[in-house]
Amino acid sequence: MRVLVTSSRNTFALDLIRKLGSVGHTVFASDTYEGAVGSHSRFLAGHLVTPSPRFATDAFIDTLNAYVREHDIDVIIPTFEEVFYLAARVADLPAGVELYAGSFADLARLHDKASFQRLAQEADVPIPETVVVTSPAELREAIDRFPRYFARAAFSRGGVGLLTNTGPLAGKIPVEECVPTPEQPWLVQPFVDGPMVCTYSVVVDGRVTAHTMYKAAEQWAHSTAIAFVAVDSTDTLRYTQQLVNALDPGFTGQISFDFVDHGTEAAPDYKIIECNPRPTNGVILLEADDVSRAIEGVVEETVVAIPGTERQITLAVLADAFTEPLKHLPTTLHDLLHVRDVGAGWWDGAAMLWSPATLVHGAKISHGDRKEVLAALGDDIVWNGEPIQGMSPADAESLESVHAGRL
Repeated sequence: MRVLVTSSRNTFALDLIRKLGSVGHTVFASDTYEGAVGSHSRFLAGHLVTPSPRFATDAFIDTLNAYVREHDIDVIIPTFEEVFYLAARVADLPAGVELYAGSFADLARLHDKASFQRLAQEADVPIPETVVVTSPAELREAIDRFPRYFARAAFSRGGVGLLTNTGPLAGKIPVEECVPTPEQPWLVQPFVDGPMVCTYSVVVDGRVTAHTMYKAAEQWAHSTAIAFVAVDSTDTLRYTQQLVNALDPGFTGQISFDFVDHGTEAAPDYKIIECNPRPTNGVILLEADDVSRAIEGVVEETVVAIPGTERQITLAVLADAFTEPLKHLPTTLHDLLHVRDVGAGWWDGAAMLWSPATLVHGAKISHGDRKEVLAALGDDIVWNGEPIQGMSPADAESLESVHAGRL
């Protein structure tokens, strides 16, 4: 295949580039700035800098299309929330290129946390008690219901913007700064003790072809996971297939879920929290050939990561920096230049030399705003539920359905 991997700033995008390139695919990369780490891997045939899909959607699509035609790209594999812009404009992509993602309607339903909770119920996948709030008054009323709580926007990602009164993130965001609206509601759930586990899956024509469940073997500053260990995925593989069946039996793409284990080590009890309809760090736990065959859909049985498999993200300091205020940037840059690269075996260290550029990119985007580097870093590629420039009437209607369904 001739593959274009977009949003190459992400660690898992770099891993995907390395894996696909190492097994013989011709791989290209793109992002909105020159210093994205994945754009400098030795496994690339070339890379492209594009306009922002969020702030200049038409220009983003036009630039990408020209590159796809020039390099005869077969497949575009999104790795972050540019997937929504590409899916909404899929009719404008060159004939013959495949977008490795679900339809916009499916992706919107997965990304919106309120609609995803309803999907999980339809799929008979356990969820925690959930209250959807659409005003600051409703938010305060909801958090008063739970002695321990956590809340987040319906369109959010990772640990960014998490309101809680429990654990290491307690009080990090004041409740006064959280302003739910009918257009941007929040979800409030009881905080329940138990480890968070995450999954990553490849799905082809409605069948899960690769799956891994993993937990953080090590965390940096009690927040960002920097080492991952695969665990038995029997239950979550079943849940993932149930969710895909309920969503769209023809779904193709990469999909990731977060669960909390409310049970014990001997008797797990997983409840699903949210979905990222894109890859996450779980891909690093799978072997290169398995990832390639799963994406192509040529596996007879679902490929799963062997329990006990452990990997580390390169440059843990970089991951930690994404959760810290900008005042920590000088210290982070110092640590970044002294941390040992743990991407052993790839002989691709030049890519990681561009990591400081990733931090600088986030700092530039957030200039003048009170926001963390992680939130800033993705600002030009995220999607928060707004109508997308040039989207089809059918997709606009599906977005309205998602919005209407959560009230």
